Amino acid sequence: MRSTPSPAFAVVAGMALVALGLVDAAAARPRPPLPAITAPVLFGTPEADRILEAMQVFPPDNPWNQDVSRLPVAKDSAVLISSIGADRSLGYNLDMGFVLVPPDQKRVPVALHDGSESDPGPYPVPENAPIENWPLAVNEDRNALTKPGQTLEDMQRDGTGDRHVIVVDPVNGKLYEFWQGRRTDAGWQAWNEATFDLRTGALRPERWTSSDAAGLPIFPAVVRYDECERGKVEHAMRFTVRHTRRGFVLPATHWASRSFDKAYPRMGERFRLRASFDTSSFPKHARAILEGLKTYGMFVADNGSDWLMSISPDRRLSGLETLKRVKGSDFEVVDTGARVVEDQPK
Repeated sequence: MRSTPSPAFAVVAGMALVALGLVDAAAARPRPPLPAITAPVLFGTPEADRILEAMQVFPPDNPWNQDVSRLPVAKDSAVLISSIGADRSLGYNLDMGFVLVPPDQKRVPVALHDGSESDPGPYPVPENAPIENWPLAVNEDRNALTKPGQTLEDMQRDGTGDRHVIVVDPVNGKLYEFWQGRRTDAGWQAWNEATFDLRTGALRPERWTSSDAAGLPIFPAVVRYDECERGKVEHAMRFTVRHTRRGFVLPATHWASRSFDKAYPRMGERFRLRASFDTSSFPKHARAILEGLKTYGMFVADNGSDWLMSISPDRRLSGLETLKRVKGSDFEVVDTGARVVEDQPK
């Protein structure tokens, strides 16, 4: 039986990884004690900020917390950048909300349309679980936007789009993510579900999807207000591209394409903002995102509009419209040395 390291050991180990240049100091920083969680806490609140500040999302040496600023540029970087659009602007969706639940949150059944690659329930989904896009309306899916006067309960039941539902259990270190989540008179339903262990960072089985096409978790990638206020996003982020190919780079575990065109990126391909990009003229929250992109980069996580990042729909975020000044040519693809799986034409 493997014993669980003490918090003190984790801090020392994290600092050692920083010294070796494997993780950024922010990812391994000491965190305050986790506040007591006695009821579901929605994102976009000071209470959620305090919980998030205390959370260690995946171990410091996990790929999501890896400092990629000094890794080599991939040989096909220019080709991949060109296929996505070197002149296109960086965009964003204010889409991925989440709820933080107490350790004793009541577990409920969720009817899954496809349970073949889903983790078994029941799941700690609270009544106030947010649906993707709520409550703001900056999203590529124009049919899925929230409508004036629409309540959370309305959106739980009606609407289109990917309808991700993200539930985080900080005390037990678990993450539950659903695709096509919907609340009905008979209870919650979804197309599929993926459970992640926030303490180990264990991957999905290879070739398994998740609520994201790449088989990746969404919550660890979402840009949040609390970290933007601290001055730097402290983890890898996620973005979509219109065209991908039949391959993935770990920690991604799944592809979602019919194309073998090597000009297109694989799922899990990691992009970073060039170190020479000047962020000094950007407002605080946008600059925090850009500085994070220099250190941690962002993963190709799904098919969608090109260069489109996921940001928490938090009303307190500001200045994000300036991100459109960033172009595809300001990025480069990183050679992480991670395992690559590619399908071959028959």
